[in-house]
This record gives sequence, C-alpha cells and structure tokens, in this order.
Amino acid sequence: MQETWDTVERLVEWLDTETELSPDTARLLRVLKITEEAGEVAEAVHGATLANPRKGASHTWDDVQTELCDVILTSMVALQTITPDAAKVFEERLAHVAERSLNR
Repeated sequence: MQETWDTVERLVEWLDTETELSPDTARLLRVLKITEEAGEVAEAVHGATLANPRKGASHTWDDVQTELCDVILTSMVALQTITPDAAKVFEERLAHVAERSLNR
C-alpha cells in the first residue's frame, strides 16, 4: 500500500506545480472533485442498468468500476492534499471501521 501512497503523493506534487490557484483554493477544489467523480459513477450505473431509456445502454459495469476507481483516487489525492499523514489517517480510519464491524 505504501507504493500506492507514494504515487498519490507524487500526483499531488505534480498537481501543485501545475496550478496557478492558491493552496487554499486548490485544496477546496480537490475535495469538491470527489463529488464530480461520484456523479460520474451514478451516470455510469444509470447507463449500465438502462435506467434512462433516452440514452439506452450508454455504459457498462466495467465503466462503473473505472469510475469507482476515479472516486477512490480523487479521494486519496484530496486526503494527501489536506494532510501529509494521509496514509496513516486512512489506515487508522480503516482499522476503526473494520473494528466496528466486528463488534456488531
């Protein structure tokens, strides 16, 4: 998992060098980007389930998988943007949720 977080950190550094936005604005927009990506998941689910008869089969379940990965990656980038301890924060949260699921 550390290799994944190293990649995320590199992506954040790249994004930081490619923006002219202030750090506060960039941070805010990276968090908001999660919502945009989640909307793309919803659109793909609608397309895969034929929920919109006007559009028909506009997406597949492979598209849904791709969009879910985009949500995860975007969330990781946002988390890394707001804390240098993103990997630790994530691992602690994962452990907390996993522990809670065992106590039910």
